[in-house]
Amino acid sequence: MSGSSLSLTSLALMLAMAPVAHAQKDRQVYDAAMARSAEACPDHSTERTRPGVTAVSAASLKALEERKFVLCPDRRLDTTTPVVWYGREGVFAWNPSVGGAAKLLAGKVTAQVRSGDFPSQTVVWKSNGKLAEGALVPAFRRK
Repeated sequence: MSGSSLSLTSLALMLAMAPVAHAQKDRQVYDAAMARSAEACPDHSTERTRPGVTAVSAASLKALEERKFVLCPDRRLDTTTPVVWYGREGVFAWNPSVGGAAKLLAGKVTAQVRSGDFPSQTVVWKSNGKLAEGALVPAFRRK
């Protein structure tokens, strides 16, 4: 084998392995988000938490991790207002029993990460994605 063939083979091998390394890094981000949820969320279970966490992109989860924010399932949230940002606590919560809540959560997390706007007050969203002005939601309670 000539030197150029060997380098092309090495390059092809590195390129083939790049997605695997990237997937492992993403897996670590998702695992870390699950671990933070397990530590902080009273309603955490793998079955309830995983769908919400995996709905959020790894890049957004990484941004939340840098800010020490957490994703918490909370079955106390009702079906009309299934997603909440608890600003003072740095927690996004969603009702995992509400269809579409994980997707809504992912969209709201992504939007706030992109804008960099994480207000200190509580923000509540209706199931249609619109803000629920003046909605009453249970206070967040940490584990």
